[in-house]
Amino acid sequence: MKKLFFVLSCFFVMNEASFAQMQLPQPSPAATVSTVVGLTDVKVEYSRPKGKGRKIFGSTPESVVPFGKLWRTAANSGSKVTFSDDVTFGGASVPKGTYLLLSIPGASEWTVILYKDVAMGGNTEDYDQAKDQARVVVKSEVLTQKVETFTIEIADLSENGKTANLQLIWENTSVKVPIVADFDAKAMKSIETYTKVNPNNLVNAANYYFENGKDLKQALVWMNTALESNPTAFWMLYYKARIQKALNDKAGALETSKASWEEAKKAERPDFQRMNEELQKSLK
Repeated sequence: MKKLFFVLSCFFVMNEASFAQMQLPQPSPAATVSTVVGLTDVKVEYSRPKGKGRKIFGSTPESVVPFGKLWRTAANSGSKVTFSDDVTFGGASVPKGTYLLLSIPGASEWTVILYKDVAMGGNTEDYDQAKDQARVVVKSEVLTQKVETFTIEIADLSENGKTANLQLIWENTSVKVPIVADFDAKAMKSIETYTKVNPNNLVNAANYYFENGKDLKQALVWMNTALESNPTAFWMLYYKARIQKALNDKAGALETSKASWEEAKKAERPDFQRMNEELQKSLK
């Protein structure tokens, strides 16, 4: 009986162990990078292979990623790119959604592909060019410093947030594909909706018009309306002065900026005092 109990105990221990999974470092760890371009969420999920002293890109037999051959552009199941809105990718129109990121490396140019059949994963033998959503050719750059681990970044975000580059980096090679997310239509719809719901949104709407070169007279109307409920708001006065300057009303801009400076002093906000001083210098 004791022997039977011992055998059964060993069986259950071995059975539990068979379902357990060891946790060990992966040769190509998973990574995720994401950011907002304009009003669009851009997300990349991929696995990061390491160089390990190997020759990565080239036309020689020992090259890990040969020139002229389709590459899954990562390890394991490749890379997935998701856009929450329609974008342009390297100049090509891309509807919102998730795509496989594929590439064909070259000595000075790469073909970078967004592929619609995400289920293909890293099995590039099943690749069908008819399923390309975007196929663009971009120049590669030589890096002075070697990068050991394959890296994808969403880099070079523009000041207005409208553009960025999807950057691939490994060994001494960098490849960038421009992403453009035109957020204006979405922003205009939001302004139309939410300025009716909450008048406080008028300030943001006016600033959007100012920053994007739209109807400045309308921007001034919105800012004046917002100031009716809070006439000593130093930040709103400063924004109004900028709009007045853009409308070539230098006298009005100077008067508004001085009022903003006084209110900023009372509120102990030296940052807005400095900004108003710079604005006033530009009006003289």
